[in-house]
Amino acid sequence: METRIVTRHPEPGKEGANISKAIYDQLKASILAVLHDLESLPEKELPQRVAENLEDDVPGDLNWYIETVKLDLLARELIEYEPGKPTHLREKTFF
Repeated sequence: METRIVTRHPEPGKEGANISKAIYDQLKASILAVLHDLESLPEKELPQRVAENLEDDVPGDLNWYIETVKLDLLARELIEYEPGKPTHLREKTFF
């Protein structure tokens, strides 16, 4: 039986999604790796960069999975939006 995870959502009152833990772990690692190598990244470029960084195919709608995991990482405060427009993402630093 496949292990699943319920993701978080950064907006109070909104629910996350129930997805495969293997897909979650793969996309989490990819998103964090992409953002770690850059000071910041325009949010609209995230799906392309993540897709280029994946080692294995993700079944289904890759953009939906990326958005779901991105929202979870925002809720867990592992990544954050950079102030300004257009919207950029960056890895959150802890001091």
